[in-house]
Amino acid sequence: MSELIATYLIQNEKSPEKKAEEIALGLTVGSWTNLPALEKDQLRKHKGRVVSTEASEEGAATVSIAYPAANFSSDLPAILTTVFGKLSLDGKIRLFDLEFSEDLKKLFPGPKFGVEGLREKLNTFHRPLLMSIFKGVLGKDMDFLTRQLREQALGGIDIVKDDEILFENPLTPSSARVKAGRLILDEVFSETGHRTLYAVNLTGRTFELKEKARRLAEDGADLFLFNVFTYGLDVLQELREDKDISLPIMAHPSFSGAIASSPVYGVSHALLLGKLLRYAGADLSLFPSPYGSVALGKESALGIAKELTKDDSIKKAFPVPSAGIHPGLVPLLISDFGKDSVINAGGGIHGHPGGAAAGGKAFRQAIEATLSGHSLIEAAESHSELQTALGLWGLPKEGAAK
Repeated sequence: MSELIATYLIQNEKSPEKKAEEIALGLTVGSWTNLPALEKDQLRKHKGRVVSTEASEEGAATVSIAYPAANFSSDLPAILTTVFGKLSLDGKIRLFDLEFSEDLKKLFPGPKFGVEGLREKLNTFHRPLLMSIFKGVLGKDMDFLTRQLREQALGGIDIVKDDEILFENPLTPSSARVKAGRLILDEVFSETGHRTLYAVNLTGRTFELKEKARRLAEDGADLFLFNVFTYGLDVLQELREDKDISLPIMAHPSFSGAIASSPVYGVSHALLLGKLLRYAGADLSLFPSPYGSVALGKESALGIAKELTKDDSIKKAFPVPSAGIHPGLVPLLISDFGKDSVINAGGGIHGHPGGAAAGGKAFRQAIEATLSGHSLIEAAESHSELQTALGLWGLPKEGAAK
């Protein structure tokens, strides 16, 4: 019988074994010991099963419970309601992981493109991708936005994404952004031979999203940025499975902090921003890097990346550690997150004294130096853009972001 195994972290529980049995019954058949034998036979295939309990010295306990797949329909809302619906209200308990059987995994599409598909789109196979963000575009017109886009593309950036708070507005509506962006990026490709993709923010009322996504795809969109946690994981899956859309989807972590930031409540970062996004169909997942001012702990950030890229029957998705990224951090980023990652910078590109194009070049120079085994200090001697960036932002202190 197919099962889904949920692992929880429970705080201050005197008898983890008793609590585990209560959860296993309370989220499935409700009660057991007092049921007649006939009713037990009828309900046995629905009864939750305690897999393991393990107490720690700090007073916490890790509890794993198996839920029969017969209990829920084939969608993430049903699964999350089953394993953590009312339980999420029951004190200091955190959903740490979900282990899907191979049968259950077949219910979820995973990334349409994933790491390999995006690399093929960009014809870039042996280095991390480089991404930048539009900055300061609220209240600005199309000329301002397209100038920014051109500068970033000329810097050798692979993906330029909208700010997650850039919604529909009269100055830069999404359709106009996509059409203008297509012209600019095709021009830069003709001039330089470098292909840059533009991620447009897909926003609006939920039941209008699929039709809007189809129109933007027809307008020439490259990929979508999507604020998945203000819409829901199931909406992401619906977009991923629509054959008329068929574009990569970049999941933004906005609002996820309300679900994952507490160490004793909510859902773990690795599960929420890693495994669940990957299974639901995100091709890229943004999350706070361990280095910036809006930082995750390194263990959490690496846990997300591991869930996105570990071997699985579902395609790998790109981890995108973000916030506080500058060229001096490139060796640390590659060491921590590997080549199958996206280096994402906002101020680290736009804040370069030479402009966004120079900022992009500084990152590309840092990536090339790191992969070829040279120090950034050595590379800066022959690359003025990198030299300027290191002079402004410096290099991380030894032992940073442990």
